[in-house]
Amino acid sequence: MSPHVLDRPELAPLWRAVHDRLSSGRPVSRVTVGPLDQPAREALADLLGLDRLPQARTTVTLARLDEALLAGVGADSRAVAEAVLGPLGDRAADREADRTERAALWHWLESHPVVTAQPALAPWTTHLRRSGLVRGSADATRRLLQDALTVLAVLPAPGDPLPVFAAARLGNAHALDDGTRLAGVVLRALAALHDTDPPACAADRRALWSRAGIADDALSTTVLAAGLRPAGTGPVARALTAYTDAGHATHLSLAQLRNPGHLHLPPTDVHITENPSILALALHRFGPACPALVCAAGWPNSAVVLLLRQLAAAGAPLHYHGDFDGEGLRIAAHVLAATGASAWRMSAADYRSAHRHSPTGPPPGRLTDAPWDPDLAPALHQCGTAVLEEHMADVLLADLEPFARHFE
Repeated sequence: MSPHVLDRPELAPLWRAVHDRLSSGRPVSRVTVGPLDQPAREALADLLGLDRLPQARTTVTLARLDEALLAGVGADSRAVAEAVLGPLGDRAADREADRTERAALWHWLESHPVVTAQPALAPWTTHLRRSGLVRGSADATRRLLQDALTVLAVLPAPGDPLPVFAAARLGNAHALDDGTRLAGVVLRALAALHDTDPPACAADRRALWSRAGIADDALSTTVLAAGLRPAGTGPVARALTAYTDAGHATHLSLAQLRNPGHLHLPPTDVHITENPSILALALHRFGPACPALVCAAGWPNSAVVLLLRQLAAAGAPLHYHGDFDGEGLRIAAHVLAATGASAWRMSAADYRSAHRHSPTGPPPGRLTDAPWDPDLAPALHQCGTAVLEEHMADVLLADLEPFARHFE
């Protein structure tokens, strides 16, 4: 006899309970059924061969149910439940697979190169993990985060309007529109990078996008540079060489870097400072022989990053130095990640040596790890004071001496 003969309305509560319990993925020895109406109680009594009606809510052992089913239709409770209601599930295996999938997602995020290059993003990844999956889907969450990481990997942007930037990077001009989930995720990441609260209003959001080089004014966004002697006949090449020959620095606008005319940047070493005072001291010492220097001026704007990327594309090795404090470490990690620069005099040993000569600096503030030297942040925490870049001027200028001689 086919198990389908037992697919009757009065036995439906039994098969639903059996199917649900066997789909748990755990060992099952008994099933609770109910509440049962009178026809259901009678049908269950007939099926099990009971001499009295069961209660409206009753427990049935699978051993007794299997015995009755095997005798009646030649199939056990598992086979009958599947014949009536379809294949059994395995919720335990599903939960384990879900846990594994979630763990793999968060491991992927936390070990992504964009995140490991900038440890200041750690609070961002923690927040995302606590917020859970998008629509409960690891795949949807991964797609969202991949788009966010694609954006973060190329910031700061070269001053493009937000729709232009989104179209170029994500293939959708509206992908980063105000109010979209992706825009919220990226802006929270930018807030973590800059150690600020997540934006609470439209003005805050515009300010964060601007710090990321979105919609920068191409004329007022500038970079301070010295010692560059590019080849070429374009206006930027001629101006840079003229200012270098005169022993001066110059400000280049984002507009000039976007359209420099005929310009061939030299593949010579370029040293980057966080503060303009170091560049001024180098010009004072070396004059027209000043080596190639670029000033980040704190968090680098889109003109700074564009020039550094152009120099790197020309084959110029980039070397970055900044303040030894929490903000300085975050800026350094950002510059290194955005431009491929290497750290210059930014090791724990460099800090400790400088600290011995300047032990009374301000507190270092909130510290995040330095990807180029895992001992640096602990050293600042242990010593408890910052060393600003200006206090290392003599050491930095001595490092520049061999490069200055190249131009003499």
